[in-house]
Amino acid sequence: MTYGAGYIKEQRKTTSLQEQGESLLNEYSRQIKKRLPDLSEVLSSAEDPRKRHDYSMEEILMGGLSMFMLKQGSRNSINNKRREEAFTSNYARHFRLRLPHQDTVADVLSVLNPDELDSIKAHLMSEQFEQKWLRSYRLLNKYYMVAVDGTEVVSFDKPHCEHCLTKTSKKGKTTYFHYVLEAKLVPPDGYCLSLASEWIENPNGKYEKQDCELKAFRRLSAKLKKYYPRLPICIIGDGLYANNTVFDICENNDWKYIIVLQDDQLKCIQEEVDLIRLRKPSGENNEFKGDRRIIRQYRFHTGIMYKEHRLHWLSCKETKEKRIKSDPNNRKETSTFEYVSNFEPTKETVAQLCSNGRLRWRIENEGFNSQKNGDYELEHKFFRNSYTGLKNYFTLLQIAHFINQLVEKSTVVITAMKMHSKETIRNIWINLIAYMIMIMPYNSLSKPPP
Repeated sequence: MTYGAGYIKEQRKTTSLQEQGESLLNEYSRQIKKRLPDLSEVLSSAEDPRKRHDYSMEEILMGGLSMFMLKQGSRNSINNKRREEAFTSNYARHFRLRLPHQDTVADVLSVLNPDELDSIKAHLMSEQFEQKWLRSYRLLNKYYMVAVDGTEVVSFDKPHCEHCLTKTSKKGKTTYFHYVLEAKLVPPDGYCLSLASEWIENPNGKYEKQDCELKAFRRLSAKLKKYYPRLPICIIGDGLYANNTVFDICENNDWKYIIVLQDDQLKCIQEEVDLIRLRKPSGENNEFKGDRRIIRQYRFHTGIMYKEHRLHWLSCKETKEKRIKSDPNNRKETSTFEYVSNFEPTKETVAQLCSNGRLRWRIENEGFNSQKNGDYELEHKFFRNSYTGLKNYFTLLQIAHFINQLVEKSTVVITAMKMHSKETIRNIWINLIAYMIMIMPYNSLSKPPP
């Protein structure tokens, strides 16, 4: 029997899809075993709020995690995949668990105490510090960079619950929304890992002022200290955090900080460094990216007293220009980044301190932007009638995002992207779902447990 070229081509596609899907699911298993060896145990340890149940807490929570890990974006989407026998068989084979209906998962998450999942996330992240693989990313070989910032999660035209924040437009329209403050570990290589979360929420009953980001930072810092009591932390934040309250909290917790200094903040510091901005830089370095030359000039000033705090000012002026100076379109782009810190800079450390201060943008890009626009659907209304459920889904998303970052930075995914010049992370996950739906696993391990 002879086969046409079209048949052979389709067979090759199927083989390639099978190899990629199989290797990616195996990589999930490998990374969980390597970095999260007690994931099964900690998921099982969550207090079960149900009186009767058909699925274990591990199956329920892993079912919620899988929606985000497989980037399905909604409960309905993964439920549709669950109808396919091959999909549930592949899931059972690789995760050694049954996949519950997402309505069952939602029922549990709507009543599960959010502190349970918060503690699980903190435990899993504490494991990473104990394994010491993050040590190479520390600032000055000691401090872990932790970016703090808030983001809106969901919004409604009508009150979602009594804890909603509100904002009213100039036209008088009131929007009800939920906002969360995140502390994320931001190493310079692209990871963005959630350490702790604090919801910005109005209290029950009447109140004079709405909750805000700075009030939530007090609560968030207490969580960080509780979950990671001995972790050497350096807080990095935007200009909102350049105030005495934040300085007090950081120094009381024995933390370092590098915080953006905006033009209209801390006038006494601005006045003291006005002349220093005009002096020759204390250091300079050059870097070439593509056809651009990047020149960075550093300045700093130490020992500026602000109330009872001894602060230090550091600045990086960055100029980008094309290598070909004779090019009439060779326009220079100049940006200046200024910070206040309780690190005392020197000529040897000022460049490194400024560079790490700029890692703050990773919480917006690799953090919130990836979760909103990278198929995790952070802003999707996973729960319209349960604030508890909304919180729990958010925490599961953070854990799943961490697991996916481990997989996406693995040799398996990097190699797959190099094989095709236009391959993307999104397409790799589309292929994974296609494999799980189309190809039935061949061995007995594929059968879900009874």
